[in-house]
Amino acid sequence: MERALDPEGLDEVFTFWAARPPRTPFRGIRALEPGCCARWREGRLTIRRYYAFDFAEVATEPAQALEALDELVCSAVALRMRADVPVGGYLSGGLDSSVVCALAAQASPYDLRTFSVTFEDPRLDESVFQQTVAAAVQSRHAVQRIGDGDIAQAFPDVVRHAETPLLRTGPAPLYLLSRLTRERGIKVVLTGEGSDEVFLGYNLFKETLVRLFCLRQPDSRWRPRLFDRLYGYLGPEAGKGDFWRRYFVSAGSPDDPLFSHLPRFRLTARIRDFYTAAFRAGVGGFDPLAELREALPPRFMRWSPLSRAAYLEIVTLLSPYLLAAQGDRMAMAHGVEARVPFLDHRLFEFAAALPSRSKLQGLREKQILRRWAARLLPPDVASRPKQPYRAPDVPAFFSGREPEYVSELLDTASLGRIGIFNPQAVAGLVRRCRSGLARRVGENQALVAILSTALWHREFLEAPARERASAFSEAARAAAGPPVAA
Repeated sequence: MERALDPEGLDEVFTFWAARPPRTPFRGIRALEPGCCARWREGRLTIRRYYAFDFAEVATEPAQALEALDELVCSAVALRMRADVPVGGYLSGGLDSSVVCALAAQASPYDLRTFSVTFEDPRLDESVFQQTVAAAVQSRHAVQRIGDGDIAQAFPDVVRHAETPLLRTGPAPLYLLSRLTRERGIKVVLTGEGSDEVFLGYNLFKETLVRLFCLRQPDSRWRPRLFDRLYGYLGPEAGKGDFWRRYFVSAGSPDDPLFSHLPRFRLTARIRDFYTAAFRAGVGGFDPLAELREALPPRFMRWSPLSRAAYLEIVTLLSPYLLAAQGDRMAMAHGVEARVPFLDHRLFEFAAALPSRSKLQGLREKQILRRWAARLLPPDVASRPKQPYRAPDVPAFFSGREPEYVSELLDTASLGRIGIFNPQAVAGLVRRCRSGLARRVGENQALVAILSTALWHREFLEAPARERASAFSEAARAAAGPPVAA
């Protein structure tokens, strides 16, 4: 089969951060959808769905909700501690990973090994909280420090293992973390992934409520200022102001099924502004948002606005990007298995049936989980507001010495051969990056998307497969060392 890209698959990457299964960025290659199984028999492939989730939200929180949550979370962690090797934990310092590591430490017959990423940039670093939890659960803690040049150096390998273009550098620190984990002898880790989707932890859910609140009085001048509270971690370089606030309010109608996610989808889709005319023509009339609307479950519009937002977050970001590209692929790059207790189907079904206000109360996220965790964690961790996981994007490549591959792949001639992005438009973006002027989220996403696409294209669509296989074989032989006599 000819190796070629799928324009519609790439267009989905540049809309949702990942292609939605069964579509992939590769022509002729399909992915199995979550909740489905495939069977090949007598020359015929059949696909069957075995699980579909629902949000059967009740009006009031059950009287024994905390007791039920306790049993479910403890059971979910205990089940995933079953292994014939010691099980470790990824510890970010936030509520979710702290809960998982605290319960794992209680259940482990060994001294729990925990692993964290830290950053030199204090705006991204959570090391104080990581050390607090590690001391509280008495784990043997190891840290992967991300310094200048580390992300850029690892990024080609990150894209190779992800097998898709990326819009952020976030997978790179986790790739390095899994390497450290394996070097320390741990092959299985528990993570806190999934809790933000299950218990409404992301700012996106608060943003949905604030947008609805603003639209009830569209002429209000103070209501849109609530967005400043949500995104206080964004500095002045993000361009916050009246125009920025109005972007959220005017992003779409509450009647649109995709209302909660339209600001994100439209911001990400600005990457299309860099398309060449030929690639744009190849995409044709494909509309990933229209296709997503058509694929929504029949009951979707009967769910609450926050349940609809949670569903969209799960199917567009959690499953194809956070669990696949940023999660499993970065862990398995070094032979580490990541297990996710918060996505135990029993726990999910329990949380999905809770009233939205049990999870998000005003602008305070994960309320029921926090109430329960207060008995388990240090107070400053159990009550700590959500800090989004972020890694440097543009600065990772243009602060300090620029890696040689960056200038090679973003060169006008190189981009011209690929044919996806307009070399002149990209050149303007690169000039802003090199001069330190590309500070907005959209510019950072575009730069990482273009660079990672060039890496992806070179790795999978340009070099002959036999050359890659030979290179992998030589690398494997070098890593194994000389043969040892029996």
